[in-house]
Amino acid sequence: MLAELISQRQPCVVLTGAGASTESGIPDFRSASGIWAQYDPTEVASIDAFRRDPAKVWEFYARRLDVLGRAEPNAAHRALAALEAKGLVDAIVTQNVDGLHQCAGSQDVVEVHGSIRLATCPSCAHSMPADELELPLPRCPTCGCVVKPAVVMFGELLPAAALERATELARGAALLLVVGSSLEVWPVAGLPQETLMHGGGLAIVNHDLTPYDGQALLVARASAGEVLAAVIRRLA
Repeated sequence: MLAELISQRQPCVVLTGAGASTESGIPDFRSASGIWAQYDPTEVASIDAFRRDPAKVWEFYARRLDVLGRAEPNAAHRALAALEAKGLVDAIVTQNVDGLHQCAGSQDVVEVHGSIRLATCPSCAHSMPADELELPLPRCPTCGCVVKPAVVMFGELLPAAALERATELARGAALLLVVGSSLEVWPVAGLPQETLMHGGGLAIVNHDLTPYDGQALLVARASAGEVLAAVIRRLA
């Protein structure tokens, strides 16, 4: 059914959340285990916390980078890249900051919450890859200020250009395929409504309930990797 929807309803745009990466060993923000369970997000993941104690924030992000360094794209990432290569997925809008879509080969990825694979200088806006950072307290090679992980922290606005592109994609989608997102975090949670209001349909692959399940053409409460790998086999 999902394979047929993707084939028949074009263009198809994908929206992914944390559930698309948990099969790669990256814990969900809400997970009861993993590094998120060991820290208070207000102390390590907010812009106020970074301004107050950047060393503590970077202690946390060093651990996240360590987890990321061991993570590899899973079957869901690989399947979405394959669908894009077949011309069946126009773009991926992701709430994830891990960069695994790009590692899997996806070309058009809109990162609405930024990327942990980069750091930026709050003073001069210099950007640098995370693998070039000198931890534990990385500084800008241009001006010497402590750099910030290039992710959207609590208390920050989403990047306007990324959100605008995501909204345009959702409005133009004949099918918005939601993978691993609870659709509870705004403003990204409003993208399915943009698709519905402009005549498109929804398909949702997520273990848990979402506010849009009742309006979706298809809901699969199963492993994202298993479902999307099956789609690829069906379309082969």
